[in-house]
Amino acid sequence: MTHEQLAAGLAPRLALLRALAAEQHVTRAADRLGVPQPTVSRWLAALSAELGTPVIVRNGRGVRLTKAGQILAEAAEQALGVLEAGCRRAIGEADPERGQVVLAFLHTMGGVRVPELLRAFRTSHPQVRFALKQAAHEEMLARVRAGDVDLALTAPLPVDEPDLECLPLYEQPLLLTVPTGHALAGRRRIRLEEIADEQFVGMKAGYGLRRITDDLCERAGFLPVLAFEGEEVDTVRGLVAAGLGVALLPQSDTALNGVVELGLTPTASRTIGLVWAAGVPLPPAAELFRAFVADQR
Repeated sequence: MTHEQLAAGLAPRLALLRALAAEQHVTRAADRLGVPQPTVSRWLAALSAELGTPVIVRNGRGVRLTKAGQILAEAAEQALGVLEAGCRRAIGEADPERGQVVLAFLHTMGGVRVPELLRAFRTSHPQVRFALKQAAHEEMLARVRAGDVDLALTAPLPVDEPDLECLPLYEQPLLLTVPTGHALAGRRRIRLEEIADEQFVGMKAGYGLRRITDDLCERAGFLPVLAFEGEEVDTVRGLVAAGLGVALLPQSDTALNGVVELGLTPTASRTIGLVWAAGVPLPPAAELFRAFVADQR
């Protein structure tokens, strides 16, 4: 059997492999798909026979994918992401005002920025639906490439990545956040070189803010020593308040408790913008939203 023949036969069973990867249980996967369990069992047996190796093995009361099954499930996830995006575009063509936008955004944007943007958009387009996803910067870009996400609101914006397009929206100031009892808390501004020996707390690798922090410190002549890493800006700010280090963070939208924000010399900021896949038509509802955001600049 050629790989083209295998792919043609596999196409109807892509959703099954994705469901098995998620559920790790044949009955639950069958229920998720609305397919009788005997049918699922026959599909799995036929696929294993065609491959010449099992795609699942028993694991207690459930199942787990074999290496071959995992490879096919990963391919199924990518393929279905593209197919589902195409289905949404096709449905949206009938009525863009009732379509759906899959929007990913940084955790730091969820408190005020994104809700305000959505509220303003829905004033003119009340029937458009949104699927909202929060993720790390690198994960968002990967999901845009895979077709799982229409638009990502993120920073830093991609450079020299021809498979992605972006729209810069605004500059968000970055400040040094220190505990209220810190020796520098009385200062208004500071140069990064002055804190080269301080312990930092920051975001985990893969987050855009972590990359920006590392780049700014490197330009100042040092690499930050991170005592703690987190996945939420509020968590990082809380670690600073506990006296566990200093951090480079966006200016807070809410009242500060236990920390002081100091300006940087020279000033630092990050460019927030929208990112989407190059050369791939956006669903009509997502195109409406992108045009609306562009007009708000």
